[in-house]
Amino acid sequence: MQIIDTALESVKILEPSVFGDDRGFFLESWNRQDFEKSGLPGNFVQDNHSRSSQGVLRGLHYQVRHPQGKLVRVTRGEVFDVAVDMRRNSPQFGQWVGVMLSESNKRQLWVPEGFAHGFYVVSESADFQYKCTDYYHPEFERSLLWDDPAVGIKWPIAAGTEPLLAAKDAAGLPLAECDTFDDIERRLAA
Repeated sequence: MQIIDTALESVKILEPSVFGDDRGFFLESWNRQDFEKSGLPGNFVQDNHSRSSQGVLRGLHYQVRHPQGKLVRVTRGEVFDVAVDMRRNSPQFGQWVGVMLSESNKRQLWVPEGFAHGFYVVSESADFQYKCTDYYHPEFERSLLWDDPAVGIKWPIAAGTEPLLAAKDAAGLPLAECDTFDDIERRLAA
């Protein structure tokens, strides 16, 4: 597996070794020992799978308590996958990185704890699978507004179209109004 740095220090692209011939292919999508040797945490507790239609935008989600690191990949179709640094004390706070993930490139993205995550489906549909380092706690989930100009994500949305959003994603907050991990820790310590 090759690990590629992104513009955000902690977010990594993973390219697995793929062995293929005219019968198909084989790849190892995750190996705890290799993951930990690379300095990435290997303790996952939950796997998720979603299917979405073209034009669906999911996110940008994060949890302020029980944050989840996510190892994400696409097993059918193609998405534009995004991570945003939500650690207010980070020098990269509010910065984002986007990567095309698809069944053909077989890339994965490591989105560490402290980052909001979302994706936009560019193919007819997409199956999106991900491993999480902590369990889902809906009471601690927050949504960063997907089109906040302060963040400036350049989504590959065709001109004249609008993404298909869940109500909670449409109601996401701008970065300036979002709870962050540092805010929650400060309030708990007070």
